[in-house]
Amino acid sequence: MSSSAPKRRLDVRQQTPQRSSGRRAASRRRRRSFRPTPAMAGAFALVIAGIGSSVASSHTDRDVLSANYQTISANYTGGGGDAGAGAAVDVSRNFDRDLLEKQAKEQVAQRAVALKSLQKKTQQRADELKKNQWVLPVTGYRLSAGFGARSSLWSSGYHTGLDMSGPSGSTIVSVAAGTVKSTGYEGSYGNRTIITLLDGTEVWYCHQSRFAASPGDKVDPGQVIGYTGSTGNTTGPHLHIEIHPGGGDAVDPVPVLQQHGVNP
Repeated sequence: MSSSAPKRRLDVRQQTPQRSSGRRAASRRRRRSFRPTPAMAGAFALVIAGIGSSVASSHTDRDVLSANYQTISANYTGGGGDAGAGAAVDVSRNFDRDLLEKQAKEQVAQRAVALKSLQKKTQQRADELKKNQWVLPVTGYRLSAGFGARSSLWSSGYHTGLDMSGPSGSTIVSVAAGTVKSTGYEGSYGNRTIITLLDGTEVWYCHQSRFAASPGDKVDPGQVIGYTGSTGNTTGPHLHIEIHPGGGDAVDPVPVLQQHGVNP
């Protein structure tokens, strides 16, 4: 019995190192057998990059949101988002109200200046129109003879103007702005007044009973220059009016008056 025990212990010692060395060998074989392929390495790199991008994106989104919040807060509170925000809002509102009031006053003043300038321009334009406008020389009349009519009543053989008959003593006014060139008795024309207009046209007013203007007077449209009568070659009281463009020969007064907005 003493001879068999040592053998059993020897067998145990001999088997144990063999089992341990077998595990280490298998482990070494497994480690040697795991070798990542290039495809696996690329996939692993993509995963790592995706994780990093997600983390960076989340940080970026948080930064953008934080910046937007700070901007909105600053705009609402007038420059601060802290505990003193209420006071900042009041200051901003007061500032805006003062600024609006100042702008309103300035706009009112500017409008007043613009209106004054417009009124001045309007008056200037009205004065220009008044100087250039034409009017009828008499009222309450009837046309008794037109331009170019032939008769022995007229010394020239034909009528050189327009006859406007009416009660004696009716007022005669200048048809347009101008300067009185002459007044006096002129034979068949009777008492005649000649007015030179701004463009050089001469207007003759004949057969007056009396004058109301003198040579050199500046007259405006509608200003009284005399009174109707029957002086000179006439069969009754009327105004004989002639128009001489540029001081030349007489032309038909009707179309000239119409060209200036007057319809006799």
